[in-house]
Amino acid sequence: MTHQSTDTTRRGVSTLNAVRASSWVEDKRSAALLRFAAWFYAIAWAVHTGDHLRRGFSSITSEVTVLGTTTAVLQIAAIVLVLTRNRWAPLVAVAIGLPDGIGIAAVHLLPHWSSFSDAFPGAHGTGVTGFSWFAAIVEIIGALTFAAAGAYCLKRSGLPDGDHARPS
Repeated sequence: MTHQSTDTTRRGVSTLNAVRASSWVEDKRSAALLRFAAWFYAIAWAVHTGDHLRRGFSSITSEVTVLGTTTAVLQIAAIVLVLTRNRWAPLVAVAIGLPDGIGIAAVHLLPHWSSFSDAFPGAHGTGVTGFSWFAAIVEIIGALTFAAAGAYCLKRSGLPDGDHARPS
């Protein structure tokens, strides 16, 4: 839903079509996309977390545990914002989903690089299986999908706190 107004000077020198964006929840396509992405992200998170529970926490550093737990709290909060149709949900989806997707890739897919690493390449005796790879990659896809859906909503509706007029 878009509200349009036109301001034209008497001589037709300048014309401004200001498009005032409506909330993402009023745009059925945006709302459906972000809800789908939120559910996908939630399921992907549960699968990846399930793999960590299966492997046990003795195979990861305390830094990875703290980072993962902190991120999980933020993920759940972001998903709840979407499901409760909060006006900030698209922005939070981008702010949480994008760094989370990159972070999971850095932690799991790169060879060991620091105490923030739970590297799958070359892992021996840590319980890493094909399912571990699947779970991590699915959550990376879920996180990036969540961020992309949030960006889509922001592009269509603008930021939640203002009249962001865009020339058409």
